Formats: sequence, structure tokens, C-alpha cells
Amino acid sequence: MSPVTALTYVLPHRLLSALARRLAYSTNRSLKQWLIDAVTRRFGVDLSEAAESDPAAYPSFNAFFTRALKPGARTPDADPNALLMPADGRISQCGDIKDGRIFQAKGQGFTAAELLGSEADAAPFHDGSFATVYLSPRDYHRVHMPWTGTLRETVHVPGRLFSVGTDAVASVPRLFARNERLVCHFDTDFGPMVQVMVGALLVSGVETVWGGVEIPAYGDAITRKDYRGRGITLERFAEMARFNYGSTVIVLLPKDAATLAPALHAESPVRLGERLALRE
Repeated sequence: MSPVTALTYVLPHRLLSALARRLAYSTNRSLKQWLIDAVTRRFGVDLSEAAESDPAAYPSFNAFFTRALKPGARTPDADPNALLMPADGRISQCGDIKDGRIFQAKGQGFTAAELLGSEADAAPFHDGSFATVYLSPRDYHRVHMPWTGTLRETVHVPGRLFSVGTDAVASVPRLFARNERLVCHFDTDFGPMVQVMVGALLVSGVETVWGGVEIPAYGDAITRKDYRGRGITLERFAEMARFNYGSTVIVLLPKDAATLAPALHAESPVRLGERLALRE
């Protein structure tokens, strides 16, 4: 474990994230531009793909970080039976959910029930498959739909805000099941599908296309919102949600729903719209 990861055990996660949020939404011209320029240089952000390529045109750092792409910058896999990669980034891990357990890294793991906050919610994915996609600060930070689905429920699971970088994922036990997250349940033509928006250190919010800001201000209890009967259907490749700052999205699929693309493995770079899996 690196000294930085060790330090995150004692850092005031919520205070740091609250301060980061204030900075991210500040419209002070000098401050927001310094933040945008610093991140662009440090992480090599490619603004040529952005709908707005002028870094000075963004009213806040958060507007820059959650920027839209130009039309056609990403396209979905041409095979209509392909489930799509939900975001730009890299694969942290992917594979089978074995006896309800999801592999994290280097002997680390957690259960689907821990991740989703419920044994009942996890049951359909007991022997299914998963893909964990890490979004770095340089990436496009909107998350899209792998497959057409109708929103059934969201579950906000409060927790810590550890970093989700490589060292932390390898070192912090059950990291993704400990960090604050928003679990989005969808019904599809192959059964249930889940996308989990996992928070991280300095990630101060998740927004969805149907509800805006979804994560309440540091609640201590699991919060469920029932969307059944409201007809919120998102098409394959449609935008679903966005992160403030970089983080991780985890896709869960039930058994026999689809076969993960064989080329995917830990540390694979991925782009939105590429093949995640193929329908059985």
C-alpha cells in the first residue's frame, strides 16, 4: 500500500469532497480557469473531441469536467446484439460473478450483496458477470446505457470515499462495496441489469438524466427510489448519468444474458460504445 493510499484511511473524506464541490462549481474566472488548465496539462485532456473545444468557454470546472462530446465522436458497436461499453476509461476487472462474489484485485473481492446493499437485489446476479470500468480525470465523464432498459429503482448506499486508483483498488479491501455509490436497477428484455456509479475521493456528486443530482448530502441510511410505472426507458447507447471528477462504473448482468467480449481484461483501455458483451 502506498503512503498516499494509507493516508486516505485517516483523511476527512466528506470535508474534502465538500470543499472540492465548492471549487468545482465556482464561477470565479481565474480559479476555474486555473483548475481547467492544470487538469488539461496534467492528464493530457483531448478537447478536440468535445462539443466545446475552447477551455475558456466553460463557466465552471464542473462544466468542463462533465463536458459533452461532439456528435459522432463515439459510435455504438454495429452488431445489434452487442451490449456496449458504458464509458471511456479502462477495465479495472471483468469476468464471472462466482457464487455471488466479484473480483476486485490481487485477492481482494466483495459480494454482489455488499455492493448493491441487499441480498435480494443481488440474487439475480449470483452467477452472472460483471465489468468494472475506471474513468480517469482525462476521460469523458458521462456514463451511457449498455442496452435498452426501463428504470425500476435507484438505491443510494452511503459509505466512505476512498480513491479508486490502481493502488487503492489493489490495497483497500472491499473498496467498491465501501465507497458511497448509486445503484441503478433496469429491467431489460434479458432480465435485470445494474449500473453502479461508485463515488471516490473528491467525487462530490452523481447526476442522472432522469433526476439531476441523485446522491443526497452525506446521508447515513440506504435510500431507495421506486420508478416502477413511470415509463423511464433509456435506449442502448443513450446517456444515463455523469460523475463530478473521475470514478468507476460497475455493470452487472445475470447468468446467461450475454458473453463478455473475449478481448477485455484488466487494464484494457476502452471507449464508450465499444463491445462489452454479446447477447447469447
